[in-house]
Amino acid sequence: MRVLIIEDDTEAASYLTRVLQEAGHASVHAADGEEGQRLAEAGGFDVLVVDRMLPKRDGLAIVEDMRRRNDRTPVLILSALGQVDDRVIGLRAGGDDYLTKPYAFTELLARIEALARRNQPGGVETSYRVGDLTLDRLNQRVTRGNTEIVLQPREFRLLEYMMRNAGQVVTRTMLLEHVWDYHFDPQTNVIDVHVSRLRSKIDKGFDHPLLHTIRGAGYMIRDSVPD
Repeated sequence: MRVLIIEDDTEAASYLTRVLQEAGHASVHAADGEEGQRLAEAGGFDVLVVDRMLPKRDGLAIVEDMRRRNDRTPVLILSALGQVDDRVIGLRAGGDDYLTKPYAFTELLARIEALARRNQPGGVETSYRVGDLTLDRLNQRVTRGNTEIVLQPREFRLLEYMMRNAGQVVTRTMLLEHVWDYHFDPQTNVIDVHVSRLRSKIDKGFDHPLLHTIRGAGYMIRDSVPD
């Protein structure tokens, strides 16, 4: 994966470049909006990470220009502006995702990788499989091995999102945005409660767990057959 980072904070950009490199990805850094605009127009990137407030040219203006040119490259917008109205403005400008500063670099990497996967050819997936766990979106059916698992609608959405991002850390913030749509107080433990219920349904009584808690980061669903 090749990522364009348009960020005037050189320390943050340098750290993100290192995180991407350690994950096996390549990146190019632009320190202002004009340079970012030029590189974006040249193309060849799988994902763009764009700071909203940049010297020389505003980040949203870069994204709006891309969409006018019918450039559909996924864009993750970074901003210190974190109110709902600010996020709406960023998404309506053409951003595919919006992350508020300060952020965890593990979450930023997870979001970048999720955007890259979403943009891969082949259309929308209708089913997901992790180990012996299968989720069928069309029939709203979940099975593990030969056992059918009955889930409530919210549990199904939670599992679908986690399986779509299988093998990647999914943070509580990501779940809040993509499963709950911000419609609850993030200080409550509703995510942990739902994850616990989901874990009891898809893991309890089976040979090995698939849903894992990543301490200090979030959750991950992956096949982990013991050695």
